[in-house]
Amino acid sequence: MKASENQLLAALDAALPAIRLYLLHGPDEAGALDYAGRLGRAMGADAERITIDGGTLKGDPGRIADEARSLGLFGGRRWLLVTGVGDEAIEAAHLLIAEPRTEHPVVFVAPSLRTASKLVQFAIAQPAVLSFACYVPEGDKAERLVMAIARDHGLRPSNSAARRIAAGANGDRAVMAREIEKLALYLNATKDRPHPLDDAALDSLGAELDDAQMSDVIDAALDGRVARIGRALSRYQAAGGSAVPLLRQAVRKLMTLAAMRAEVDDGADAAAAAKKRRLHFREEGSVIRQLQRWSSPDIARAIDRIRHAERALMTSGNVGDVLSDVALVETTRAAARLR
Repeated sequence: MKASENQLLAALDAALPAIRLYLLHGPDEAGALDYAGRLGRAMGADAERITIDGGTLKGDPGRIADEARSLGLFGGRRWLLVTGVGDEAIEAAHLLIAEPRTEHPVVFVAPSLRTASKLVQFAIAQPAVLSFACYVPEGDKAERLVMAIARDHGLRPSNSAARRIAAGANGDRAVMAREIEKLALYLNATKDRPHPLDDAALDSLGAELDDAQMSDVIDAALDGRVARIGRALSRYQAAGGSAVPLLRQAVRKLMTLAAMRAEVDDGADAAAAAKKRRLHFREEGSVIRQLQRWSSPDIARAIDRIRHAERALMTSGNVGDVLSDVALVETTRAAARLR
């Protein structure tokens, strides 16, 4: 069924046995993973998480039902996190719901699915499934999210401080959480020993998130500037930038381009499509140039490449930021060929 945020949070925090599947769809993949983490915490510190790539379900749709009904090796609790889910997982969802009995809950994270998709419509019709659309928080919602995360870390931010963190993180929950964790450590704050957070504390820690280097990397990649991408990545990493926020911002930029490119494919002029978005004058030229360079299928392939790198970074034992570097360099080379 379609859930409100309050219904979703209540079910996740209680790990309700009546809910077999949580379908978290929509562009805020970081938010969906954050919600999934709440289920893991509700299951307990000893619960085992089984992570599965959604792309494997097309060839093996029965795997989710098998994993959900099987007992753990030592009889402990388990939960399944399936990332990168698309409509090809609908058979897996059917088999999971048709299973007479399951032992472990399942979370599908489906950033590319819209409400009209077959899998979302199936989920909405099932009482044992909660479906929730995840959108990148903006404005007041982003500030409220900062407030909520900060409270969990023992911080009481002023409205101005919350606004600065939300704006600097550009709606990315992972970036918000990382900055708040850093601030809580700096201020020695805990839930039992809360501490106010104001602009002075932000300034003293240098918590403003300057995205100049991040934008430089993304524009170099999307413009196909092979000679520049290495230097841009080096500057970003030297400034303390991390891979996951960079990849997520790149996906957001590509999804914005995809929406504008669809208008161009329908006959709109690239400049007109860009001007409708009321972009900053410094961005407008590069966006028009990228719209003229990238086709819709090429954008979709780039999004898949970068999301695959992000998912790989989330797995244990990965090789680190080299995964991000490879994905962005490959995207740059792909753009260079689109002349």
